Amino acid sequence: MTFRSTRFGAQEARPSFAAAAEEHLDAVYRYLLLMTRDDATAQDLTSETFEKALRSWRRFDPRRASARTWLCRIARNAALDHFRGEERRRRREERYAAEPAEAGGPELPAGLSSVLHLALAALSAAEREVIALRVLLELDGDETARLLGISRTACSTRLSRALQKLEEKVGDDVHA
Repeated sequence: MTFRSTRFGAQEARPSFAAAAEEHLDAVYRYLLLMTRDDATAQDLTSETFEKALRSWRRFDPRRASARTWLCRIARNAALDHFRGEERRRRREERYAAEPAEAGGPELPAGLSSVLHLALAALSAAEREVIALRVLLELDGDETARLLGISRTACSTRLSRALQKLEEKVGDDVHA
């Protein structure tokens, strides 16, 4: 008696990207949340995962892997890229912090209040960087994303969150 796996012999129907995304969005998010242990990062990486998946959907082959497996592989790669980037950023910040401070510290742009200066200092380097590029240098979203090496969506999300934190910190200091 011969048993044959239906997976190898049968032609799998290729689902639409929308159907696959709807079906597996929560699973991919939960996977990334487990890996990162941070809701905001998991949301960003989930968005990046589905953005990459949409761009490469034509290469998805249901005979090689299920849509869930394929999406989780993209998610894993996005998470690993994120961790590598965070490690590089951490090392860069440590090198910068180890350098002797200039006498009197860096000059603040004219008109920048001490409250705003303290609020900016409380943000992460990535948050300060995206604010500097988008607000101070007035680069558009595509240019900023390219410069940071992230997707336009991730850039927009990072800017939004950074501005929200900045607003909260400035508001807390004004009301204190």
